[in-house]
Amino acid sequence: MSESRTPARPAEPSGFISVRGARENNLRDVDVDVPRDSIVAFTGVSGSGKSSLAFGTIFAEAQRRFLESVAPYARRLIAQGSTPHVDSITGLPPAVALQQRRGAPSSRSTVGTLTTLSNSLRMLFSRAGHYPAGAPRLESDSFSPNTVAGACPRCHGLGVAHEVTEASAVRDDSLSIRDGAITAWPGAWQGKNLRDVTAVLGYDIDIPWRDLSRRDRDWLLFTEEQPVVEVQPQRDRVAKPYKGRFWSARQFVMHTLADSKSETQRDKMLQYVNSGRCSLCDGRGLTRAALDVTVAGRTIAEMNGLPLGGLADALRPIAGLENATAATSRASSGEGTEVAVTISRDLLARVDVLTGLGLGYLSLDRATPTLSPGEMQRLRIATQLRSGLFGVVYVLDEPSAGLHPADTEPLIEVLEGLRASGNSVFVVEHNMDIVRHADWIVDVGPGAGAGGGDVLYSGPVDGLGSVEASVTRRFVNAAISESSRARRDPAAWLELRDVSRHNLDRLDVDVPLGVLTAVTGVSGSGKSTLVGRVLAERAAEHPLVTRVVQVDQKAIGRTPRSNLATYTGLFDAVRATFADTDEARARGWTAGRFSFNVVGGRCDVCQGEGSVSVELLFLPGSWSPCPECGGSRYTAETLEVTWNGASIADILAMTVDEAATFLAAVPAASRGLTTLQQVGLGYLRLGQPAPQLSGGEAQRIKLATELQRARSGHTLYLLDEPTTGLHPADVELLVEQLATLVDAGNTVVLVEHSMAVVAHADHVIDMGPAGGDGGGRVVAAGTPADVAATTGSRTAPYLRAHLKSDSR
Repeated sequence: MSESRTPARPAEPSGFISVRGARENNLRDVDVDVPRDSIVAFTGVSGSGKSSLAFGTIFAEAQRRFLESVAPYARRLIAQGSTPHVDSITGLPPAVALQQRRGAPSSRSTVGTLTTLSNSLRMLFSRAGHYPAGAPRLESDSFSPNTVAGACPRCHGLGVAHEVTEASAVRDDSLSIRDGAITAWPGAWQGKNLRDVTAVLGYDIDIPWRDLSRRDRDWLLFTEEQPVVEVQPQRDRVAKPYKGRFWSARQFVMHTLADSKSETQRDKMLQYVNSGRCSLCDGRGLTRAALDVTVAGRTIAEMNGLPLGGLADALRPIAGLENATAATSRASSGEGTEVAVTISRDLLARVDVLTGLGLGYLSLDRATPTLSPGEMQRLRIATQLRSGLFGVVYVLDEPSAGLHPADTEPLIEVLEGLRASGNSVFVVEHNMDIVRHADWIVDVGPGAGAGGGDVLYSGPVDGLGSVEASVTRRFVNAAISESSRARRDPAAWLELRDVSRHNLDRLDVDVPLGVLTAVTGVSGSGKSTLVGRVLAERAAEHPLVTRVVQVDQKAIGRTPRSNLATYTGLFDAVRATFADTDEARARGWTAGRFSFNVVGGRCDVCQGEGSVSVELLFLPGSWSPCPECGGSRYTAETLEVTWNGASIADILAMTVDEAATFLAAVPAASRGLTTLQQVGLGYLRLGQPAPQLSGGEAQRIKLATELQRARSGHTLYLLDEPTTGLHPADVELLVEQLATLVDAGNTVVLVEHSMAVVAHADHVIDMGPAGGDGGGRVVAAGTPADVAATTGSRTAPYLRAHLKSDSR
């Protein structure tokens, strides 16, 4: 366990980074000295200003200085941040930031592409692969499903083919073409046009489809030809003849799927195709020529499908880790050449870093949207560790997010490895195990938003205990004990039998209803599959479950127009309050006038965005406050109407904590604001755009939205790591809210790595024992004390540390 390790402390720091007069976001003219060549933890409650100091000030200034050395023309091609508000920073080395990111899901983004391991593996197959006799040597791009040279021509590299058949395109063969036999064709005028074109081409559109010849039916459904004919409208004497182009059913469906920007249209077309494993490439996404090349007897698709540990085993012989006779026997295929040895050894070294971080169960073809934030973070850290940079400041955003305590230990070793290589490691962190192993701590607070922004302490970790204003201090050294609250008894059980999904293989598990259940286990053990997929689908079948609510970490909106106030619905109450003022009624304004999404009240220049794009020659385009409304989003006339001295824009600029006091007399708004405070989001601004919210913040906003609704009981809430991004003090607030949901007759099941939360659960289901193929089983189930006493559970020793020794 991490608590028993004695971290290797570095020598005295070679110097300090001195920050003077930092005023970024809520920082209040901060002066602080941070040591180089050390692991420094930035702590504080959510919204206290620690990220503003570490990322918004220190990293932003390092990036700005680096970009000053880049040619102006090249600089515009690099994503740039804003210049930080700080008087001076001295002693600042180059910096690399690794932030929590949730990119748009893409089936083409994989572990291999993220780590660039796929590039090296493709080069190995290109230069050292065994080719069929007479086959030409392929370039490395030919082994990628994401290139024109390598992608299967039928499925375009996705491995899944959409094929139009007669059965999928024609639902009723007793109908004629005029009556709509080809259901895959569009309706309205475009469908009538295709029928008219078909008639001009000489096909009988009035007889039943089944009476047409097989040759005619195949041509109408599958031809690639697109003849253009002159169509004379038969029922409209005014319309003039026009040129009409023919589209076969398959052409029309595939064109719509590929080019339509309407998700509704694409979904409609999918009902006219049969989707499944591509028969041409057998679901591998590559050309036949690429799949005919092997290394160590495996195709590149087979290599990509191996767990990283298995991939390392396959590469070791090629790297020369066997006798000379075997190496000579491979020389004819290219596997024994110096090029093959060099590439395979580089691959091995990079794979070993990943397996050392506990990611050996992942494969190169694993799609990145299926990875947890913790897995993504470790992949990016491993890439940096392998880079071998010296004298760099690594600024990491909660590197332990999404990690099981057992996975945190190798992460600490990586951080210490970066420090030992001559680098500085700055971590914005809530995990106290990471904080305890830091050399230095910078605690920001004491509160969030306007209540934070001060550096309360900067020094060795042991010294924080004497700072009374620090909320963090009681969590750094104090163990969290078991709650004295009595465990709840299940009202019933949801029995899941013979479950097979991903790495779950014929799993049997019982989930209690009417209690709080925590599902634990190392990354890849099957927790999210069990809760987010299986439970979400099957729970509604139980008679005691009236509603299933998944509270995930997906964004609450994709555009700046979506924000905290609009998503929770409290902004409707605010607008109605403004519309009810004497001034608004005198002007005849309704609540719509106070919406920044509706013409009338919103600023016409920025269309209610609050900012406008500014294009700069030789520099990247940037956003600046709208010159007309100054960023308020509204017209000056709209802002003339006030309520208790505040305009509608003033309300949006308030934090949740500020608005909770100001809007206490508006019950509909006050209720929502109170629940947001209860889940630890009092520091957020009401008008904060949705894209600026983290996954953990988005999840807690969804939870708060549920909490403010009328509680009828018998609802199953499924949560995915709700403590992500939360300070331990905020975790305590969250646990209280989850208990409130359960006490109202509901069921809460959450995937969780925080032992502080697991220790307060009524029931624990521990998955494992490992990740990938080594997981997918229930290792232990029962009360937290039962699981903590289970031999063979990787969760047990960490859970014991959070329970009193006399709790059993």
